[in-house]
Amino acid sequence: MPTYSPKPSEITRAWHVVDADGLVLGRMATEIAAILRGKHKPIFAPHVDTGDHVVVVNAAKVVLTSDKAHQKFAYRHSGYPGGLRATSYADLLADHPEDLVTAAIRGMLPKNRLGRQMLTKLKVYAGPDHPHEAQSPVPLDLPAARRVAAGA
Repeated sequence: MPTYSPKPSEITRAWHVVDADGLVLGRMATEIAAILRGKHKPIFAPHVDTGDHVVVVNAAKVVLTSDKAHQKFAYRHSGYPGGLRATSYADLLADHPEDLVTAAIRGMLPKNRLGRQMLTKLKVYAGPDHPHEAQSPVPLDLPAARRVAAGA
């Protein structure tokens, strides 16, 4: 019996919306990366993009545990000598929460053309509104991404 390989015409893509309010960043990113890859579908193949579209809202309300917001840094380099810049996750969360969530999910996808193609199906918004209502996205519950209470 030959191995089944999904064809592009057989792939149906659904739209999911995730409310990131109170979700732990890393746990949420692993769940979303699996959906973008299509690992939740029975037709999953590692060499084909079988994943769904994911819209993340309230990215500004995502949570980092155990004071990681002040202890971890995002680094970038200008390419010039002495051009290394470090930004704490707390500053990044305050200024550009979409970039923080996107970077966490990008790190959990394949590092090749296929991973970059999967990342195009991710839409991240800092607030509760998004322009993808016409696609009628289904609210997605992420059971492994625990919610943290607002005061914790």
